[in-house]
Amino acid sequence: MGKIILASTSPRRRDILKKSKYRNFEIIPSPYIEDHTMTDFSYEFIEGLAANKALAVIPLVDKPSIIIGADTVVVVDNKILGKPKDEEDAFITLKRLSGRTHIVVTGIAVVNTETNMIKTSSSTSHVTFEELTDEQIRFYIKTFKPLDKAGSYGIQEMPDGYIKTYTGSIDNIIGLDMALTEKLLKEVS
Repeated sequence: MGKIILASTSPRRRDILKKSKYRNFEIIPSPYIEDHTMTDFSYEFIEGLAANKALAVIPLVDKPSIIIGADTVVVVDNKILGKPKDEEDAFITLKRLSGRTHIVVTGIAVVNTETNMIKTSSSTSHVTFEELTDEQIRFYIKTFKPLDKAGSYGIQEMPDGYIKTYTGSIDNIIGLDMALTEKLLKEVS
């Protein structure tokens, strides 16, 4: 297996990968510009974004490598909720999620630059929020500054009383389903 490269600046993805058996990796931020203007959800769209992120890193490597690209979205009513533009947008998003179940989907793409093999897949988790008051939402935004997170929240930092339940991979909700990533890494090696 070539050198593993994570095509992401996400500190959450970096931390998940560091805890795995693939802890020796390099980070090369993908120059690919995400386009979430299409707000209708599809697995093909999310996996395509992950693939484009990984493929955009190929010209930046000079030795055989395995590149991991990922994109995480929060979906409610079949609509993608991206990263908030500002605190007011984050408030509107969290108000929309309050008391409801939504899905978190991470598209993952793994590319072997030596064989040009690419594998993509995605992981889905369900998250149910408690009924949140406006005060709880404003406290969360002010304290945790979730402007860099899809859906305006990070499950790993949510205070008690915010999340009712979740099913599926917690790593997926955070940003990188490691079990699925390991499966894809084996497939391209």
